[in-house]
Amino acid sequence: MIHVAVAVIINEDKKILIAQRPPHKYAGGLWEFPGGKIEEHETIMQALRREIHEEINLEILSAHPWLQIPHAYADRKVLLDVWLVDQFLGEPKGMEGQAVRWVNPIELEQFSFPAGNQEVIEKLVSGELG
Repeated sequence: MIHVAVAVIINEDKKILIAQRPPHKYAGGLWEFPGGKIEEHETIMQALRREIHEEINLEILSAHPWLQIPHAYADRKVLLDVWLVDQFLGEPKGMEGQAVRWVNPIELEQFSFPAGNQEVIEKLVSGELG
């Protein structure tokens, strides 16, 4: 099981940040909520801060746990540890050249995400922010 820290980053306009996975990565070209694998020595929050800084150059100031979603793909099992990020510093920038975009929750259904993200999208579209 791969433990993944996932950030649902919400700005002051109530838009959500999504990023396109680089073509060379697993599920390349699909959209995602930023985040990544939790390393052995890290807490979830440490992993979230590190991954968000590395991927999109933001500093997380405030976040809280929201959902845990186990998902089995054909070749791997993941546990998505989804956190809501409501305070951050900086302007998002794809540090690996990936596209980043602020979208209204209802617009999420227009983008292709990995299957494990479906529950997150459904809850965001329906306004269930915990």
